[in-house]
Amino acid sequence: MRSPTRRDLDLRTLDTWIAPVLGASVREASELSGGTFAAVWRATLTDGREIVVKTAAAPEARLLRYEAGLLAAESAYYQRVRNLAPVPEVLHLADDWLAVTLLPGRPLTELDNTDGVREQLGATIARVHELTGSRFGYAGARASGADWPAAFAAIVDDLLADARDWSVRLPSGIAETVERHRACLATVTRPALLHWDLWDGNVLARDGVLTGLVDGERYLYGDPLLDLVSPALFRRIEDEPDNPFLRGYAAATGLVLDDAARTRLALYRMHLYTLMVTECPSRGEPRDGERAAYLTGLLESELHLLGQTM
Repeated sequence: MRSPTRRDLDLRTLDTWIAPVLGASVREASELSGGTFAAVWRATLTDGREIVVKTAAAPEARLLRYEAGLLAAESAYYQRVRNLAPVPEVLHLADDWLAVTLLPGRPLTELDNTDGVREQLGATIARVHELTGSRFGYAGARASGADWPAAFAAIVDDLLADARDWSVRLPSGIAETVERHRACLATVTRPALLHWDLWDGNVLARDGVLTGLVDGERYLYGDPLLDLVSPALFRRIEDEPDNPFLRGYAAATGLVLDDAARTRLALYRMHLYTLMVTECPSRGEPRDGERAAYLTGLLESELHLLGQTM
C-alpha cells in the first residue's frame, strides 16, 4: 500500500520544477523505492547530470508533530555534515521539493558482506557527533529543551499526543518511564548532532566502501547513543559485542556501554517503537494490524526492561 504521505509525481512536473533552476531539462526519471514518507525520484538531465528529487508530503496528508519542515531540515543536515560524511550536495531547496546530487553505491539492504562498511559508518557517525548544537532536540518550532531530559520528554510527549490524535493504542507508562529515568538522561550534557535514522536503506556503499548517508531530515541534537539504535533495528546493540557499527564507533570514541548507557539505549528504543506504532495509520497501515502488533510487543519488552532498571 502506498503511504498517504507520498506525493504523486510525474516527469512533466519534475521538468517544470527543475529546468528553470538547474538550467537543464529532465531526459528521464523514475521513482525510487525504500522509504515510505516522501516520494523520491532519480532523474537524468539533458546535460548529463544525475540527481535525486525528494518531495514534501502530499498536501492533503496529516503529519505527526515532528514531521513539520522535513525538507528544510534535510537540506540543513547535508550542509552541516558535508565535510565529515559522504552526503549529497544540495542543488536546490523549494517549498515542496529538494534536489540533490546522486551518490554512487547501493543501499545496504541490497548488499551482502557489509561488516566493513558498517564499521566505517560507525567511525563516520562518531565524527559527526563531534558537532554540537545550541539546544537539545529538534530544530525549528518542534520539540526541544534547555537540557536533554526536558527535550527527550517533550519529544515523547508529542508522540503520545499524536497517538491520541490518531486513536492509536499504546501501552501505559511511557511518559512515567521517561520521568523515572530523568537523572540518567541528565548525564548527557552536550547536544551532539544526530542523524537518528541510520537503518540500512539510508546507507550506501560500493566495493566495500561507504559512499553515502541519506535521509537526514529527522536529525536532532542530543545523546549520541540515540544513533546506536537504528543501525541495529529491532535488536539490542549492547548485546552484540561484535556488532561492526559498534566496533567502528567505539574505536573512534572509546565508548563503554555501562549500566547507565544500557538504560538510555532502552529508553531510545522505547521512543523509536512508540513512534513506529504511532505512525502506522499515517502511513496507511492498520492501527491493529500485524506490524502494529509486532512493534507493540517490542515496545512492551523495552518498558518491562526499563521497569526493572532504577
